Amino acid sequence: MAFNDPYAQYAQNRILTASPAELTLMLYEGAIKFCNLAIMGVEQKDIQKAHNNIIKTQMIIEEFQITLNRDYPVARDFDMVYNYLLKRLREANVKKDKEILEEVLGHLRTMRDTWKQVMRLAKSETV
Repeated sequence: MAFNDPYAQYAQNRILTASPAELTLMLYEGAIKFCNLAIMGVEQKDIQKAHNNIIKTQMIIEEFQITLNRDYPVARDFDMVYNYLLKRLREANVKKDKEILEEVLGHLRTMRDTWKQVMRLAKSETV
């Protein structure tokens, strides 16, 4: 990382000072970004771009899956959703299928938006 790059410094500081809830939101945003880039890759017939960004999306979902707190019953439901998304991403990668990627993107956006609502509710309860 270049320490003279103000954007890189800002991004690094943002990550280092983020709460666990904010980090989760950043991961959702990253997955959405990479899924959008994968869709662009498919549209542009840029197989490598599509592949690389599908893999990045998968890595974020795998991180969500690995860090599930399995002490709670809802973790099983999230695990099933993450398994489904990973299965669809693998299929999209093999077929370079834009429609599958758009389906996954829709799910990711819904999960991100729900997470934002949870964060707002949690914040309002602490005030």
